[in-house]
Amino acid sequence: MDKMSNYSLTLSYNNEKEAIEFPVLPAKIEVSESGNHKTYDISKLGEINVLRNVKLAELSFEGIFPASWFPGASVAEERLFEPEHYVERIQKWSRSKQPMRLVFTGGSIDIFMDVSVEKFSWSESSGAVGDIKYQISFKEYRFYTAIKTEILDDSKTGAKTDKKSGTESKTRPDTRVQPKTYKLVAGDSLWKVAKKFLGDGSKYKQIQKLNGIKDSELRKLPIGKIIKLP
Repeated sequence: MDKMSNYSLTLSYNNEKEAIEFPVLPAKIEVSESGNHKTYDISKLGEINVLRNVKLAELSFEGIFPASWFPGASVAEERLFEPEHYVERIQKWSRSKQPMRLVFTGGSIDIFMDVSVEKFSWSESSGAVGDIKYQISFKEYRFYTAIKTEILDDSKTGAKTDKKSGTESKTRPDTRVQPKTYKLVAGDSLWKVAKKFLGDGSKYKQIQKLNGIKDSELRKLPIGKIIKLP
């Protein structure tokens, strides 16, 4: 078995429902990590180092999207797309303001990282006709959860203090993109659709109003009907 077949570099989006596998592995992947620590000079003690959270990692590489398959490609011939396909996907996902996931396996250190695209540039390669040469850089993305700020009022002193306004999420949230429309299937009701897409079946009236569905039509929704979602 070809040793290259053990390696894979994939960028995915929409909770991994959409993905591209880079058809040619880059010669190198550069990963940069740095601390956010600070030092202070303390009288009679000297310099001390105050440790803080590590800054977000940065990662970059360059390569080509080939116009035709060749033996050095890291994907099978039937899984190779036109160069424009890879460019369009990266551009589309970058503009969606949603994080992506970068996965590299097969090396001495595997990479599983949620990322945002910081820079993506490409041009027609000076090599084979139709090939696209690209450079891309990512920044690590950390999921977080907003917490409502609570003002504590000390009636004795009159002092007011703020509690935390946010914290890093310990679990990777659902990053699926909410669809704009839905095609009804057998057994569907607006309650079921609202439960599935809005998280609350009682919100079915929002869908009913948006699509102009009469109360008399609720019990006999036509299969295959395309409805809009709020």
